[in-house]
Amino acid sequence: MNAPHSETVHPLWLRCCHWVNAIALAGMLFSGWRIYNASPLFDFSFPASLTLGGWLGGALQWHFAMMWVWGINGAVYLLLGVVSGRFRYKFLPLSLRALFNDVVQALRGRLTHNNLSQYNMVQKIAYLGVILLGVGQLLSGLVLWKSVQFPLLRTLLGGYEAARYIHFFCMSAIVLFIVVHLVMVLLVPRTLLAMFRGR
Repeated sequence: MNAPHSETVHPLWLRCCHWVNAIALAGMLFSGWRIYNASPLFDFSFPASLTLGGWLGGALQWHFAMMWVWGINGAVYLLLGVVSGRFRYKFLPLSLRALFNDVVQALRGRLTHNNLSQYNMVQKIAYLGVILLGVGQLLSGLVLWKSVQFPLLRTLLGGYEAARYIHFFCMSAIVLFIVVHLVMVLLVPRTLLAMFRGR
């Protein structure tokens, strides 16, 4: 099913949510890397030049400030996506057979993206996946931020330390999505124009 008003690829509300999300997510990533460096999970740390906040307290302030922007923006995006019907006609139906076919075509360099108003199956799965990763970030972040206030959630996630790993791996997967997303934009630059102009 084609999107209504097919001449508009991205409505104004979606474009606003996209760019607010990009700014908030960048702030959360760079400040989160500084927070990670204060108590690393693994035997590496992020270069200080790629972090935000200057010190742990500053990074926490940036992280929490961007958290509110990201959370509110995400709620607006999800609400409008459901109410407008955009999620239904953009992401459904899902098909494993179509996903396999699109992955094979992508690996062969033959996956086309001529119609920007329609997502192929790889895009559908990727966008739905990153939404789920965002939910994972939110839930694990609540445990890290207010562990005492969310004891049931902490237990469901396997405890405080497990929530740290969930938060880290969700962040890593989101960064991977962003890298692939940016590469695809470079390969099909008119998608960037559509995210600015809507058409």
